Amino acid sequence: MMLFLLMQIELVRLKYSGGGDWYNDPSILPNLAKEFTKRTGIEVVPHEKILTFRDPEIFSHPFVFVTGHGNIVFSEEEIKNIRRYLENGGFIYVDDDYGMDEYIRREIMRIFPSRKLVEVPFDHPIYHIFYDFPQGLPKIHEHYKGPPKGYGIFMDGRLALFYTYNTNISDGWADPEVHRDPPLKRELAIKMGINILLYALTY
Repeated sequence: MMLFLLMQIELVRLKYSGGGDWYNDPSILPNLAKEFTKRTGIEVVPHEKILTFRDPEIFSHPFVFVTGHGNIVFSEEEIKNIRRYLENGGFIYVDDDYGMDEYIRREIMRIFPSRKLVEVPFDHPIYHIFYDFPQGLPKIHEHYKGPPKGYGIFMDGRLALFYTYNTNISDGWADPEVHRDPPLKRELAIKMGINILLYALTY
């Protein structure tokens, strides 16, 4: 493992086209950053950086977060840049906030037409790197019946894109009054978020 060394680690929220609310719950990344710094000792700036995959600056950031409800569409330029970003060691985390599943799967197929989203096995480091999740993802919000699912795109053995479905982990990072989740649910969400971010920074 090699820690992604930067003078300043900022978490990027992706702004995208298509009509989905990429901007929802603005407290989630700042809250995750604060907890990550406090618990791991690795300093992360306690705010989010908003960028698109048309912004050259995005290549300077190791972690890009994508969420929302509904449609998401990338231009051909963005598709090319996303592919290059991931091939050069970047990490994208996508959390379906309900209603974006069919759209994000379509766009991932456009990015990697010769690759498939595969379910990430429970023994993968992302479930154990800091906190232990032997049964995989915690379920924070009930959107559909059945267990939560974690899918990925792997590149040379590295999980480069992580997509969580039917769990909505990032809602658990929001300020407590936003979703009024019980403390245990919020703690599970934060712990899994720390695992995701630490994996992104160290692999």
